[in-house]
Amino acid sequence: MISDPIKRLRQSTLARNAAWMFAGQGLSFVIQALYFVFLARLLNATQYGVLAGAVALVTVVSQYSTMGSGLTLLRYVSQDPKQFPKYWGNVLMSTAFYGSLIVLLLHFSGRWLVGKESASLLTLIAFSDCICGQLSTCAAQVFQSFERMRLTATLNMLTSSFRLLLACSMLFIMHHAVAKQWAVAMLVVSIGAACTAFAVVTRRFGWPRFEPKLLLTRGPEGFVFAMSSSTTAAYNDFDKVMLGHYGMTVANGIYSMAYRIINIATMPIQSIEAAAFPRFFREGAKGMAAVEPLAVKILKRTVILGLAAAIGMFFFAPIIPFFIGKGFSPSVSALRWLCLIPLFRSFHLCAGDAIAGVGQQKLRLLCQLFAAGFNFALNLYLIPHYSWLGAAIASLLTDGGLAVLTWAVLFCLRRREQAAVLSTQPA
Repeated sequence: MISDPIKRLRQSTLARNAAWMFAGQGLSFVIQALYFVFLARLLNATQYGVLAGAVALVTVVSQYSTMGSGLTLLRYVSQDPKQFPKYWGNVLMSTAFYGSLIVLLLHFSGRWLVGKESASLLTLIAFSDCICGQLSTCAAQVFQSFERMRLTATLNMLTSSFRLLLACSMLFIMHHAVAKQWAVAMLVVSIGAACTAFAVVTRRFGWPRFEPKLLLTRGPEGFVFAMSSSTTAAYNDFDKVMLGHYGMTVANGIYSMAYRIINIATMPIQSIEAAAFPRFFREGAKGMAAVEPLAVKILKRTVILGLAAAIGMFFFAPIIPFFIGKGFSPSVSALRWLCLIPLFRSFHLCAGDAIAGVGQQKLRLLCQLFAAGFNFALNLYLIPHYSWLGAAIASLLTDGGLAVLTWAVLFCLRRREQAAVLSTQPA
């Protein structure tokens, strides 16, 4: 009967959590879609390219501003909720210390990494994302560790909602702005979002407890998580840094706009992955025999979403100029080149989570480091010769290659575990 599967879905924690994340991501989809429409109309393609270069560089390094303390909290608090106070304190200490270092490093070195115009925005954007934005993200991970996905989704939407209101207000009042004006306004909004996130977590779970020794004892593990997140950002965003470095601000605006649509289209896939992530750690304690079936189960759901997103973006790409202005018309071609990326991500996200779930985060990191290096080498040649088209080709090859590599590693781990089990059995 039809009612039986529906009843099982209602009783499934994973389905319920994924539904909350999907609902939150769905609303976030609308919010971010409106946000980038208003922002594109507020900034022209050139100014959007200036902003994109600075934002991309900050995104690549911002993961080190918490040194992986949010994911460390997610791992250990999901296994033992009583550990929350000290791990939340660790998040706050890490963000304050490492985040301040990252902001200072970008302030003094950014001019050599991106174009002169983008470098002028780095300090503002770095403070917004490396300290305020990361604190909001870690607050959402607190609720994720308790599998309270409704509040996780709400906190994930917080900064985007504030930025949407900001972009809408500035467009209504000013009609047009330059990238630096937007960066200043975004800093104010990010501070408000971070303060709200901290207040919500503290009210729900209590005050943090500061144990400085955690910075050392969990530091190496957190650093691996940070490197993993950073390498993901590197192969996703370093092409925009390079476009800015070569002074291709208009091309950067066109390409970054298309890539923003790709990121929005990936949200449903990421909502399912986020809901399942704590379960990967719990199942990982049982070994690959428990984790691999979970990865396959998740993939069956996400691959359909990835394929639907690819088809939809290819056929509906021509409507972009009607929403964000004729100055972004070349983004139609860019989006069609990039449309397969959500499909590739559906493969490597779930395989990567499974590898991390069995305690092999270093192997996942090696895969991502290979992808980042491969992407950088491709962009180093392709961008000077083919501008944004070269960046698009490099992104496709990187995400596709990472999908193949992570599943190959997952199957190798499974075979190794099976061989180890057989070797311990009596002849």
